[in-house]
Amino acid sequence: MTKLINNLKTDNTMSKNTRTENTASTTKKVALSLKKRHQKETIFKSIGLLAVLFGFMLVAVLITDITLKALPAFHQHWVKLDVNYKASWLNIDDSSSNNTLTKQLQKANYRKVLKNSVIDMFALTGTDKLNRKEKRKLFKLFSTNAEFTLKEALLASPVYINKQISIWVRLDDDVDSYLKESFSSGEAGLRLSKQQALWIAQLNSENRIESRFNISFFTSSDSREPELAGIKGALTGTLLTMFVTLLLSFPLGVAGALYLEEFAPKNRWTDLIEININNLAAVPSIVFGLLGLAVIINLFGLPRSAPLVGGIVLTLMTLPTIIIASRAAIKAVPPSLREAALGLGASKMQVTFSHVLPQAMPGIITGAIIGIAQALGETAPLLMIGMVAFIVDVPTSIVDSATVLPVQIFLWADSPERAFLAKTSAAILVLLSLLLVINITATILRSKFENK
Repeated sequence: MTKLINNLKTDNTMSKNTRTENTASTTKKVALSLKKRHQKETIFKSIGLLAVLFGFMLVAVLITDITLKALPAFHQHWVKLDVNYKASWLNIDDSSSNNTLTKQLQKANYRKVLKNSVIDMFALTGTDKLNRKEKRKLFKLFSTNAEFTLKEALLASPVYINKQISIWVRLDDDVDSYLKESFSSGEAGLRLSKQQALWIAQLNSENRIESRFNISFFTSSDSREPELAGIKGALTGTLLTMFVTLLLSFPLGVAGALYLEEFAPKNRWTDLIEININNLAAVPSIVFGLLGLAVIINLFGLPRSAPLVGGIVLTLMTLPTIIIASRAAIKAVPPSLREAALGLGASKMQVTFSHVLPQAMPGIITGAIIGIAQALGETAPLLMIGMVAFIVDVPTSIVDSATVLPVQIFLWADSPERAFLAKTSAAILVLLSLLLVINITATILRSKFENK
């Protein structure tokens, strides 16, 4: 009997030891499993963080590269010329009456004044007299706009007639690029010959050349001469086009989303409409340009290259995006809000516009900004309706001929002149800044509606 009891005690002890060992083994397995899971989680977080940092790094590199290339466009070199407004060079009669003299000054020979003044300034007479080819090289140092600068100065102050006045004029874009590249004094480079480089060195030694902030980049329109080209016309056209786009797409998109979510019956027709809206969001943008050319211009006869037509085309392109985003925002409004309003006696219209729409407005604004940002950078549909034309005048209304910044960037990027590279990068910075302003405005409006 005693032996049996001892055997039972031994078996119990062994059973307890076995259970303890099994529990310890299971605990070790769980701990090891947790450790592996934590390691995988840490690795995943690290990979995610690296992906975000890599993305930010690429954006920083891109912005830095564009900025460095754009910096030369924001300053420009000018030269001081000693201009002699001789009446004989101007081909005018300085003894005429004021009215007659003013008319003569409008048609005076300012090119001759510029050329003779430059020749006198360099003392190119006698044995130093240049031949025709060398003279052309000398006059190419100055912008084609120089003679108009002389004209504006004399028209503003007719007392300069038969006097020598110092006037600042722009240098040619090749000379401007040469100076920005910091070539050695008198060294030929870029598109300048050795003789031209020596002339530039002479002007530099006399402190006649200075670098100024290029305000004309923002106050002038496009030009075939890089030193005269600016973005005012394209920027104005962009703002007018975006105004038309926002004016049409936002109310139409929100109204369409409200109808489909709150009022439309659920049947095959509404399903067909929803499918078509989703499909239109994936249609290439150039198709909308073809539609605008065929229908809006050829059928309805609206003017080509006008912000009105561009805004309508971009409205057709952005409507699906705004409708889809707006429907998602409306659908996210809690059903209890609708039921509570209906329970208190509000009509369907009152519930929609007084309760659902204000709650969904932050999401609707986000969708609208996504659509407008997409439209802001579009080029293909606008090329199809003629907004690629070379337009110098600044548009004053939505029916005037105009171009937009993306198209302007496209045209400048295709130009062979070196100076247009910097202006292309500068225009990209302006476009990005405009997009940033739009997003900041949207963020402020969204926060305002969320607070309400």
